[in-house]
Amino acid sequence: MPRPPRRRRAGRTGRAGRTWAGVLATALGASALTLTGLATEASAADVNNVKNGGFESALGNWTCSAGSGATVSSPVHGGSAALKATPAGQDNAKCTQTVAVKPNSTYTLSAWVQGGYAYLGATGTGTTDVSTWTPDSSSWKQLTTTFTTGASTTSVTVYTHGWYGQAAYYADDLSVYGPDGGGGGDPAPTVPSAPAGLAVASTTSSSANLTWNTVSGATGYNVYQGGTKVQSVTGTSATVSGLSASTSYSFQVTAVNAAGESTKSTAVTAKTSASGGDTGGGGALPAHAVTGYWQNFNNGAQVQKISDVQSQYDIIAVAFADATSTPGAVSFTLDSAGLGGYTVDQFKADIKAKQAAGKKVIISIGGQNGTVSISDSASATNFANSVYSLMQTYGFDGVDIDLENGLNATYMTQALRSLSSKAGSSLIITMAPQTIDMQSTSNTYFQTALNIKDILTVVNMQYYNSGSMLGCDGKVYSQGSVDFLTALACIQLEGGLSPSQVGLGLPASTSGAGSGYVAPSVVNNALDCLTKGTGCGSFKPSKTYPGLRGAMTWSTNWDASAGNAWSNAVGPHVHGL
Repeated sequence: MPRPPRRRRAGRTGRAGRTWAGVLATALGASALTLTGLATEASAADVNNVKNGGFESALGNWTCSAGSGATVSSPVHGGSAALKATPAGQDNAKCTQTVAVKPNSTYTLSAWVQGGYAYLGATGTGTTDVSTWTPDSSSWKQLTTTFTTGASTTSVTVYTHGWYGQAAYYADDLSVYGPDGGGGGDPAPTVPSAPAGLAVASTTSSSANLTWNTVSGATGYNVYQGGTKVQSVTGTSATVSGLSASTSYSFQVTAVNAAGESTKSTAVTAKTSASGGDTGGGGALPAHAVTGYWQNFNNGAQVQKISDVQSQYDIIAVAFADATSTPGAVSFTLDSAGLGGYTVDQFKADIKAKQAAGKKVIISIGGQNGTVSISDSASATNFANSVYSLMQTYGFDGVDIDLENGLNATYMTQALRSLSSKAGSSLIITMAPQTIDMQSTSNTYFQTALNIKDILTVVNMQYYNSGSMLGCDGKVYSQGSVDFLTALACIQLEGGLSPSQVGLGLPASTSGAGSGYVAPSVVNNALDCLTKGTGCGSFKPSKTYPGLRGAMTWSTNWDASAGNAWSNAVGPHVHGL
């Protein structure tokens, strides 16, 4: 019996939260958004003007809309309680407190958040009201912003909120540090303890990625290289760059807050890889490549054999592998009936023929309906073993990670490194995150890409079914424009990925996605803008990236349905960069 038709994202709303991304970003466009921030120490005279910022006195001094807020004993960032606020219907779970401040004064507003989408802001400042936010996070993350009060401002309203219909968020240790407003507040903090758990997550030939445990009461962390401070961050990870290849370095971390800096953590040693090891894996690929997804199902697009795929495609991603009853493990079944009697032997032979022509054929994991979950060491091992088994059975060159329902950066990293150790340096690893997944390096998808940078081939983000998003300049851009492609690609290019690891993912036709289709000429203009500085819209990157890998499309089948118009236009342009 043919498998039920599956259509990757086209005509669907996607996983929860994707259809409101444009509303979200547009609503915040005029605000002073801060996606990342450095820890700043307050002066000795500064105090925390928030009352009950750690929610140790239940919801005392706080007002939450529609009964959305409650205190919980777990998870907490510090102390024994935290706020849990749950959006419902048209309520975004907004919790507020009026805080006394001094006129003409500067304050630092911060909070630790976890769970669903979380926002932090202040209104009534008398100057410019401020706001910052973060996508969903599985661990505590600090939000920080600053504001200056007006000449007659004696109080401001600080708030947290989530987003409509999304998961509950948690908030803890809110503070408004600055001159004493006279309204009282929480006690001054004590010097935090030294961070524990410092580890080297990954290295390249020129960088080391460090992680450590959260320290209660800390507002930031300092990273030391050989005893010298080289970086200050607010999260519990940092990438130290500018290192020499094949060299060992010693690192320590301290925790800081307004009371001071902790002692240094136990030192760890990181050894960088050999020169040339940070452009990713993949063996012999063109410097500029085109990726296309091949549909192992019939959803109305042109049914193809692998041999039918247009020659402009350098990487062919077979969509999709399936989850099994074993956690983390995947399997693959060719939909022979749905593909007109295409046999497994023909499929294998076609893969070999494509490889003989210099192409790569990989197996894609996930898609909109993908339910593969890698959440612990056992499932990571199952994933690596099962994907490697498929590679041996069918001749696949690697794997594509297209999990659109979230992933765990720690265990996905473990799984892909285990697979790499089995398959060797020729392994192809591609990723196809959604736009929201790559808005910040703190997002788990982005973290995973950076964690495996030395073996990663390319990230082909899906610039469709998205709505509006923030660009690297902090401005809001709408999908369907050259600016949307270039300003969002800039986040990855400036966030730690090599240009050779960044590609632009677009639908091959209007049938290939619910929204976000652009003409091939727009794709080519975006490629030129990023690589040459020409063809740009209103956004122009501060520098060019001649090594940009290329482009991706969903799908080769929808491309064929439209007479291969996409690959005939974009393919030669990519290969001619």
